[in-house]
Amino acid sequence: MTRHLYVHLPFCAHRCGYCDFVTVVGRNAQHGAYVEALLGELAFEHDLLAPELETVFLGGGTPTFTEPQALERLLRALPPAGEVTVEANPETVTQELARTLRGLGVNRVSLGVQSFRPHLLAVLERVAQPDTVRRAYYHLRDAGFDNISFDLIYGIPGQTPADLAADLADALELAPEHLSCYELEAKPGTRFTHAHGAELARQADAMESYFEAVVQSLTSAGYRWYETANFCRTLERADGRDLRSRHNLAYWLGRDYLGLGIGAVSTIDGRRWRNTPRLPTYVADLAADRRPPREVEPLPADVRRRERIMLGLRLDEPLQVDGLGDVLDESALERLQRLGLVDRTGLTLALTARGRMLGGGVTADLLT
Repeated sequence: MTRHLYVHLPFCAHRCGYCDFVTVVGRNAQHGAYVEALLGELAFEHDLLAPELETVFLGGGTPTFTEPQALERLLRALPPAGEVTVEANPETVTQELARTLRGLGVNRVSLGVQSFRPHLLAVLERVAQPDTVRRAYYHLRDAGFDNISFDLIYGIPGQTPADLAADLADALELAPEHLSCYELEAKPGTRFTHAHGAELARQADAMESYFEAVVQSLTSAGYRWYETANFCRTLERADGRDLRSRHNLAYWLGRDYLGLGIGAVSTIDGRRWRNTPRLPTYVADLAADRRPPREVEPLPADVRRRERIMLGLRLDEPLQVDGLGDVLDESALERLQRLGLVDRTGLTLALTARGRMLGGGVTADLLT
């Protein structure tokens, strides 16, 4: 039985040009009906969940843009868990919202900061300004949150190395418990790539140096580089707490998880399914007491083993490879060891610091 639950809240005030998540702009009058549909799907799938959950994650979209009464209804109805995370855009975080989230059992908030530079926020079409981020952060602290994560983006059109250094410095000044730092990925053919195509190509050439700057800056500040794009304050600084994202760790460690909502993905018992991304279909079917349409994909054992290696090697802890040998290319493994990119010790495998900088390319070479 799965101990990890993802809930998708797709509503946003505005769809940013670079975004390719399943989102819906506005539709305030439909928020309540959508939450009822979520709870209907939860009732259908309740038997897949363990009696006690480890994590619940509300993602989006902008979960905190959801109409307040509907959001409260959802949080009250969801099963409790050791880690309950809600994603939030800074402009949606008020004192009242922060207190409400904390009072309803949320103990971790992931803030979509992206950048502290106004000209880069304008390029990304973000509403929040640097002071908005700081105000949201202090509202959350005042409400009692002691586990806050920031999302930052690098490789933004118009960004310079100095801009990135300033963003990292501004984030470190606030000292969140966790930072996720992602390179900008703009899908071909979108209005964002049409508007910034040439600059995106220039930024692509700088991604490696940006990545190195992120790792250097955050690890020097005492953050643990525990996953390719994720950093957390170390145990010593956190009074013994493990501040890694427990929900995302479940993905990287190959755990089963249940996803609710439009476009949500579940992986359980060797199958993966994705819900319809269409809001009207999802709401109508669950209102009629039917499961929503899904695309179901069987996951053969060799696919699961490959995914276990690809995801597990993103982490800073050695991967147990006992039982995974049939999908490892031994000659490639020996070559990568000689190059100082991979470390194999007994039945464990890990990327070296150099290997982690190259990331997915090294992992892809390891697979047959």
